[in-house]
Amino acid sequence: MKIGFIGLGIMGRPMSKNLLKAGYELVIYDRNKWKRDEVIKEGAEEGTSPKDVASRSDVIITMLPNSPQVKEVVLGNGGVIEGAKEGSILIDMSSIAPLASREVSEKLAEKKIRMMDAPVSGGEPKAIDGTLSIMVGGEERDFEQCLPILKTMGSSAVLCGEIGAGNVTKLANQIMVAVNIAGMSEALVLAAKSGVSPEKVYNAVRGGLAGSTVLDAKAPLIMDRKFDPGFRIDLHIKDLGNVIETGHGVGVPLPLTSSVMEMFQALKVDGLGSEDHGALVKFYEKLSHIEVTR
Repeated sequence: MKIGFIGLGIMGRPMSKNLLKAGYELVIYDRNKWKRDEVIKEGAEEGTSPKDVASRSDVIITMLPNSPQVKEVVLGNGGVIEGAKEGSILIDMSSIAPLASREVSEKLAEKKIRMMDAPVSGGEPKAIDGTLSIMVGGEERDFEQCLPILKTMGSSAVLCGEIGAGNVTKLANQIMVAVNIAGMSEALVLAAKSGVSPEKVYNAVRGGLAGSTVLDAKAPLIMDRKFDPGFRIDLHIKDLGNVIETGHGVGVPLPLTSSVMEMFQALKVDGLGSEDHGALVKFYEKLSHIEVTR
């Protein structure tokens, strides 16, 4: 089975490399030549366009920034839809709006091309380790067929429902991550401003009910002042925008999501959009005139 991989960003590059390490034949494409070259050195074949990649693949994986890019790459001129063979499967692992996934799927179905939406959680470290959490929407037969591929990139892959369900699940995930980071940041700034060591507070609470994967992943980086992007603020803003659009569309108020969205937007205005979403702590630090360190 030959796999096509389109989109070699922070997440896509390590994901594609893990497929190569597992022995899959891979043909890749990205607009940036240096990204292509990096994966080609690992054994991938180079594609000249999304259409070319699709024509040479049985399964096509896309890992792109947002809905417009997915529509362009899949449905646009020279896109996947023009090259994919009847019966091939597109796995879109981008985090996009659920309605966009359904729209793309309907267009592909007209050409008898199958599709799953399969966004991921875990950031760059888990993409490198191949331990991502993968949330899938689509047909059960397609999920079962592609499960070995998914398990090469993630430690878990769960079929959540029909097409679009993967992205609904990812939106729910992004709410929980954003609100968790905000709560953790608020708490650590409170500790620092009160004269209590944030590190000791972290060590004291991490084994209790307040402990979480987010706390263990982000608190040490915050205290070490390391904000290199594992997941950029700009991307979390994009995801929360999709959350709010979807929530309003189905009639769900999202007061906590909206509050954290405004915090992220304030940081973006301050020029911090390319920093890791753990830099949300800087919103509280600016207000409280304190810096969280060990």
